[in-house]
Amino acid sequence: MINEVATDKLIEKLSQELEKMEVMKQPEWARFVKTGVCKERPPAQKNWWYIRSASVLRRLYAEGPIGVSRMRRLYGSRKRRGHKPEHRYPASGSVIREIFQQLEKAGFIKNEKRKGRSLTAKGKLFLNEVSKGVAKQ
Repeated sequence: MINEVATDKLIEKLSQELEKMEVMKQPEWARFVKTGVCKERPPAQKNWWYIRSASVLRRLYAEGPIGVSRMRRLYGSRKRRGHKPEHRYPASGSVIREIFQQLEKAGFIKNEKRKGRSLTAKGKLFLNEVSKGVAKQ
């Protein structure tokens, strides 16, 4: 069901649902932090934390058990280094780790030793319900 829905609409709806939850709270430091070494400024959107959380949840559904280091590579980007050639740098591990911990508290993901994090039945049900709501619109 999730693969049949437009990704941008699904992430937008997921972020709205996650923002309503008590467990998912944007940390105080999230207003000032950059999302990676390659970025020059912090995100401009006020609800960027929930958008990233929704995107992480969708990635976990699509790609199975994933750890923090692989997520860092997926969300990383290229850094402009002036005259020198650009290089690819990973995203912030602290942001991804904190999102993982919040999603674990909510009961959507679980930590599998030596494999990474994966979705629980509750997480899959949550994603399917939201995607059905998006499909109806």
